[in-house]
Amino acid sequence: MRRLFVLACAVALAVSGCSGSKEQPASNAPAAGQRLRFAVIPKALDIPVFNYAKIGAERQAKDYGNVDVLWNAPSSADQLKQKEFIESAITQHVDGIAISALNGDFLTETINKAVDAGIPVVMWDSDAPKSKRFAFYGVDDLASGRILGEQAIRLLDGKGKVAIITSVGSTNLQQRLDGLKQALAKAPGIQIVEIYDIKEDAVRCAEIIATGTNRYPDLAAWLAVGGWPIFTRNATAAVDPAKTKVISFDTIQPGLDLLREGKVTVLLGQKYFGWGSESVKLLYDYKHGKTPPSPIIDSGVDVVTRENVDDYAARWKKMESGS
Repeated sequence: MRRLFVLACAVALAVSGCSGSKEQPASNAPAAGQRLRFAVIPKALDIPVFNYAKIGAERQAKDYGNVDVLWNAPSSADQLKQKEFIESAITQHVDGIAISALNGDFLTETINKAVDAGIPVVMWDSDAPKSKRFAFYGVDDLASGRILGEQAIRLLDGKGKVAIITSVGSTNLQQRLDGLKQALAKAPGIQIVEIYDIKEDAVRCAEIIATGTNRYPDLAAWLAVGGWPIFTRNATAAVDPAKTKVISFDTIQPGLDLLREGKVTVLLGQKYFGWGSESVKLLYDYKHGKTPPSPIIDSGVDVVTRENVDDYAARWKKMESGS
């Protein structure tokens, strides 16, 4: 009889422990002294904003002292190769995976495979919302796209022709494009003349801008949902700033210098270091039985103009040095 009572209590405890709890089972917690290996996978190695995510991830791992960051990705944007890197991380039985998805829908099955194998997955920068990932850290892309559009409306007084630069297939960039279109729809005086697909290739940006500027000599603005116009100094060489505004995502150099020089009008900044550091924190907490209150962690977006660029640059310098 006593054995039946003990068994019943054990079953009751197991059931109550699973009900609505955000704690992970104790068996998933790392053993004392165990080093944790987190695979952190950006979209590609040749996209410069991700260099700062790497700094953030490695800095956070160093703070913990028992975390190794395995940073790897395709050399250039290739969703099939990115999937292979996730498969490799699963084969290596890493302790966690953090990904910026080139195409969230395409990666969903592979992400789910990792989770089913007991490897927690967090998304950063670009989400895979249909997957079993437990959290996403980054800007609210729909809202950020609206902010981009609102800046354009303000600078153009609600009228003029605009061309848009995006990269088709990326979940986060599509959401930004959707938000941008929503905002511009409120200004019937603004006409979208063309949407260019840059295919995550910053080298093509100067060519696209030169081609579009020649095709539309009365263009009022270039609007970029990614940072391609500011990744190199010559990308906007064909643009006459007196006639055409350039409003772009991302605030890494040489973008801030281009802003000071008047070649770019407004930049929208993201939390580049946080992409890495917050992802490592989320995985580390998860391995120690903690999950975030919400699966979506909005990092916020920075609006940088010539008026506040020096202050922003000073804050950036502190973040880069880790002070």
